[in-house]
Amino acid sequence: MRRKAFSRRDLLKAGAAGAAGVLGGLVLPHGGNTFAATPAHGQLQGAAAPTYPTTVRHGGNITVGEVDIARMGYDPLQFLTHFDYGKVSKLANGQTLREFRLIADEGREVEIAPGVFFPAWTFNGTVPSPTLRAREGDRVKVTLINASSHPHTIHFHGFHKAEMDGVPGIGRGDVMPGETFTYEFEALPFGLHLYHCHSAPLKRHIHKGLYGTFIIDPKKARPQAREFVMMMNAFDTNFDGENEVYAVNTVAFHYAKHPIKVRRKELVRIYLVNITEFDPINSVHIHGNFFNVYRTGTSLKPSEFTDTIMLCQAERAVLELRFPFPGRYMFHAHQSEFTELGWMGHFEVSDNGV
Repeated sequence: MRRKAFSRRDLLKAGAAGAAGVLGGLVLPHGGNTFAATPAHGQLQGAAAPTYPTTVRHGGNITVGEVDIARMGYDPLQFLTHFDYGKVSKLANGQTLREFRLIADEGREVEIAPGVFFPAWTFNGTVPSPTLRAREGDRVKVTLINASSHPHTIHFHGFHKAEMDGVPGIGRGDVMPGETFTYEFEALPFGLHLYHCHSAPLKRHIHKGLYGTFIIDPKKARPQAREFVMMMNAFDTNFDGENEVYAVNTVAFHYAKHPIKVRRKELVRIYLVNITEFDPINSVHIHGNFFNVYRTGTSLKPSEFTDTIMLCQAERAVLELRFPFPGRYMFHAHQSEFTELGWMGHFEVSDNGV
């Protein structure tokens, strides 16, 4: 007997820890994908049960168990600090050329919470896609290889000619299955940008996972800092136009179970991007601290000093802060519902940062 798909209201009533039982054996519409039952607390399959911080143990409104990172080939902790600078060479005029390759594919099941799988579409096999990084004024070439059964494009935020816009009906438009196209442009303006598929229906191509961060460093370098990429995203697991799972970098509560380690008083820089579909805004609040905000990263002077900001889809901001005291500091969306459905983590601050 098929069980009905649960909404996020059902999950909130159950609580994050109780949701494991609610989701066990749940059959999703659209393709027959199922939620596998989550192992009981302390019975993690294939690995020793982790020792979670007191605030996230069983009953602490958090998912139970661990995602299978080896199966996914994606580690949210490593993603935080992984930047793809491309294949680098010099043009005859001395300009730096950076070449990237993105392969669009489909049918990859991404584990967004322990035992909860989402049928994603991907660039290079992960959600989010790789973080591409260049320097202001570089020449950038990005080759899209469409290995899927749907048309796809890449739309880059920033300056470029119309034919490089990655929009159906303009220039090259859709790249059809089996085809290849190379986008080429100058890396301008400096700042924090993003890229995503712009094929129709747009909300489906974005929601399914075809998006990534695009950083253009200024010629005058920012101060040295420990840098992290955080892409706020969410997943509609029962395809009702409403998200059931929220996260930063895809896996719900991952940075609560595995806190981000930083050194006390060191400069921390967060590249924060909102790509959440089906919700008009998303937000971040960091406990016990304030941060400087550089909206879109296009200025080297902060626009505000605060502890909470909200962003519409595709809005982004560079956040800079230092933690003056050691300890564990929560960060989360300040829509409490998003927090309870996965968008929450911790910074672990110490004098050695490990």
